[in-house]
Amino acid sequence: QVQLVESGGGLVQAGGSLRLSCAASGRTFSNYAMGWFRQAPGKERQFVAAITSSGVMTYYSDSVKGRFTISRDNAKNTMYLQMNSLKSEDTAVYYCAARAGWGPSLSYSYTYTYWGQGTQVTVSS
Repeated sequence: QVQLVESGGGLVQAGGSLRLSCAASGRTFSNYAMGWFRQAPGKERQFVAAITSSGVMTYYSDSVKGRFTISRDNAKNTMYLQMNSLKSEDTAVYYCAARAGWGPSLSYSYTYTYWGQGTQVTVSS
């Protein structure tokens, strides 16, 4: 089992920045590829970004590429999502998730085994 807890959400004006954190406990954090997803009211859960277990490789959705940066610190069992130039359409509950390996289907939520409870991000225009 891996337990994941997100933090860092809040209310920010359009154009502003936020940094989300995902703290992991349980099994060895460095064994898992990690991802961020988000879900707006009435919409399906959407892939945001993913990172390999070592942190060497990253992958982003087109909607956040160039604005968001995913990173991790395996010594601290924590993953981050730095969000810059925020837009109103970024408003959603953000979830972190863990999966056993890298490879295809990174953007599909069903490929992730463990999930956090989510943190709300609201961007006012």
